Amino acid sequence: MARMAVIREQDLDKGRAAFAQWRDAAESMLDGAGTQASATAFRLALKPNLPRPVWAMAVRYSLHLLERKAPGPGVEVRVAPWGAIKILDGPASDPHNLTPPDVIELDPEVWLRLATGVTTWDEEKTAGRISAVGERDDLSDLLPLT
Repeated sequence: MARMAVIREQDLDKGRAAFAQWRDAAESMLDGAGTQASATAFRLALKPNLPRPVWAMAVRYSLHLLERKAPGPGVEVRVAPWGAIKILDGPASDPHNLTPPDVIELDPEVWLRLATGVTTWDEEKTAGRISAVGERDDLSDLLPLT
């Protein structure tokens, strides 16, 4: 079965720009917060006010980067509503169910904070913001992407 790409080839430049825009907006919020910027609670709540299409492209592009960094069929990473990818070596999906044994689900703001290095995997996991099932439920070695 052919797998659908998380982002179309012709949208890569748009995705790269959206990811940079999200990262820049987040960094600006951190810079503008002064001493509060180092507080974990502030970073865990960080959510730049950007248009929905920017968020969508930033998520798709960053998932594309992760997919290129760690290809494989073993872990499904879902960032609803904008994308899901399979990464890392390991057992592939059950042919009857198509879901690999390891699944990680994140909200877009959590994913983009992790992808840009605003927060760490441990911080988001401790805060209860990551849903992960399976043995390979930690992407900290692959993040941030920038």
